[in-house]
Order: sequence, then structure tokens, then C-alpha cells
Amino acid sequence: MSDTVPKDRMMKYPYTLTAKIIAFPYKYYYKFAWFPKFWLAGIALTIPVFWKIGKMVNSPENVEQWRETRRKQLEEHH
Repeated sequence: MSDTVPKDRMMKYPYTLTAKIIAFPYKYYYKFAWFPKFWLAGIALTIPVFWKIGKMVNSPENVEQWRETRRKQLEEHH
């Protein structure tokens, strides 16, 4: 991103948060550091798992089952 900015328009020091985010060398860190690669791979691999769990937990059958379980628990206590 910072390659598209003309050199005479670049700040000597990026004072604002936005300027710091834009000036950060993302490409360098992705190329030479292991953490960003594994972090992105981990996110890509876990999103489908959590999506599936969320679908199963919030299914109408499961919601009704838990509603019935809670109703029975409340009846026992009162």
C-alpha cells in the first residue's frame, strides 16, 4: 500500500494511527515471519468448525430441547 504513495507525499514519521497502519510493512512480515502465515492459516481452518458448531447449537431442535431442559430444572426447584 505504501508503494503507491509518491515519495514526496510520504510522512517522515507516521504520527497518526492510520498513517502507522498504512506504513506498516505487511508484505515483509508475511514473507519473512512464521507467525502471520500460521495465524491466517489457523483462522481459515477454524472458521468452518466454529460455523458448524454455531449452526448445530442454534438449530430449532436444540433450542427447543434446552428450553424443555430448563423448564424441568425450574420445576424441580419450585
